[in-house]
Amino acid sequence: MIDKSGVGVSPWASSRISPGFLKLTHKQKIEWNSRTVSTLHALLVGLFCLYILFFDEAVNQDPVWGDPTLVKINVSITTGYLISDLLLIFYYWRAIGDKFFVIHHLAALYAYYYVLGQGMLPYFANFRLLAEFSTPCVNQRWFFEVLGYPKASKPNMANGVLMALVFFLVRIAVMPVYYSRMCSVYGTEAFYKVSFGGRSAWIFSSICLDIMNVMWMHKIARGCYKVLQSSRKAKPKSEENGKTD
Repeated sequence: MIDKSGVGVSPWASSRISPGFLKLTHKQKIEWNSRTVSTLHALLVGLFCLYILFFDEAVNQDPVWGDPTLVKINVSITTGYLISDLLLIFYYWRAIGDKFFVIHHLAALYAYYYVLGQGMLPYFANFRLLAEFSTPCVNQRWFFEVLGYPKASKPNMANGVLMALVFFLVRIAVMPVYYSRMCSVYGTEAFYKVSFGGRSAWIFSSICLDIMNVMWMHKIARGCYKVLQSSRKAKPKSEENGKTD
């Protein structure tokens, strides 16, 4: 039986806190490393993103050409992470390869090139980073899985519900806000100052990323629903036998 005391911490710490980490396969350890970095990146960038959205007046007042200094820092962190993650995915393709992640990363990098190179569209670039808040829960689900937690266990179910809720809030529910702001600047002088390539990257990448977000949301919602349904069916049976979990 795998010890579960090392959930969600670094591989170095887990190997000392939880002997169960040492029982993971080579493939699982590679993905553990990748997901640990992913979680740290998501928390750092997500919090920085919120700070910019609430306190960077220049970006909020002029979403197309506002002072991009802070946004560039945040986007640079994400760009570095995306490039390193792509290299890891290609190098360990058999272990962690996923074509949808490759498409996601390339679409994001294509758009961020214009932000870093020309300082355009800082509000929209930063707004997209809100999506990172769903990443820790997604990674935690995987940590629970490889460490032996049953799908119907309370920690797994709590994380699953939280994952579905946060994913919906930061990737789906914000779409009307994002696209309404996009429509508000469409056709303005500031909009036409953006190069054709920049406009194409902005609109194409947004649509591409959101199509994938809807697909992922559908999978997450279905998985969450199935787990909740199975736990409800299991509960009456345990009560009939006079036992509780």
